Amino acid sequence: MAAVAVHQFALCITCHAWSPDHSMVAFCPNNNEVHIYKLVNDKWEKVHVLQKHDQIVSGIDWSGKSNRIVSVSHDRNSYVWNREGPEWVPTLVILRLNRAALCVQWSPKENKFAVGSGAKTVCVCYYEQENNWWVSKVIRKKHDSSVTSVAWHPNNILLATTSTDGKCRVFSTFIKGVDTRESKTGSSSDPKFGEQIVQLDLSSSWTFGVKWSPSGNTLAYVGHNSMIYFVDDIGPSPLAQNVAFRNLPLRDVEKMVIGVGFDCNPMIFAADKSGLWSFIRFLGERKESLSGPKSGSQFSEAFGKLYGQAKHGLSNDTVEPSKIQGAVHDNCINCIALLNKKGSQTKRFSTSGMDGKVVIWDLGNQQDLKEYL
Repeated sequence: MAAVAVHQFALCITCHAWSPDHSMVAFCPNNNEVHIYKLVNDKWEKVHVLQKHDQIVSGIDWSGKSNRIVSVSHDRNSYVWNREGPEWVPTLVILRLNRAALCVQWSPKENKFAVGSGAKTVCVCYYEQENNWWVSKVIRKKHDSSVTSVAWHPNNILLATTSTDGKCRVFSTFIKGVDTRESKTGSSSDPKFGEQIVQLDLSSSWTFGVKWSPSGNTLAYVGHNSMIYFVDDIGPSPLAQNVAFRNLPLRDVEKMVIGVGFDCNPMIFAADKSGLWSFIRFLGERKESLSGPKSGSQFSEAFGKLYGQAKHGLSNDTVEPSKIQGAVHDNCINCIALLNKKGSQTKRFSTSGMDGKVVIWDLGNQQDLKEYL
């Protein structure tokens, strides 16, 4: 089975992130705290509780190089937590928001992080050593609704966002004195901070999780209309594909591409040699329908869903509404995180959801997926 470990940490988890060596996990148990658990003698023990926020913590990211945790909350605040001896010490972040902070992510070089908010803005934060705090430059008047997800391009400059206005956008975040000119893309006419590179109007509904490919050549994001979008050649004339599926909408994506969301089961998407993206299968085992005879394999069932065919026990001209069924998660999956190892290809990732579970998945033992890794 693809799920190699299942940990019931809480009744509900809003977000989670891993330490650089994966020996600790930080998560929000659907309140104003961040709990940190450590693996001790094959058992997870609570070692820290970060208490500074006043409302639900909506985003957490743990930097892989500097070992810093950034948290954002519905209380409109953000803190960067540094390990000093046995304690985690918070550093103030100046966001200047009048609505909830919804998501956060460190940049690849970890000298900046981006915060999406319900104020229709994106705050790009960097450290100001003279005052010992993190200040922000704000991308304003570009979004028409809440910013639900942010994703950094590998070049540390471009930032992709999704919003409940149904659009995905890419911005330049070059900050003089923080970024080097060598990291900018293009010629001497490089875009300035906050300049919009492209706006994608592919979805007719809310848009959520967005991710760049490791090369930065492909962008993937999901819509609340049970569709996933793949965009190449980001610029004035991008090339776009979309894949529709009959199941519940996704909330977040990761490479290969792996999508997670309301269907409680990771979904695998991959491109063939011609670059055409398609749905491959569910990663978790699917529960059989309680009514009707059992027929066909998991492989044929997955492709039956892709092409609009019937589920078990139904004829090809009968359509049964999608049902929430999953072997591991019992409720919506709202967060996915890679488990990277230096010098090796990423084959493991973790998911957390409203059922309070953190599940570790391993793609290495899935024989039919090895050609896509």
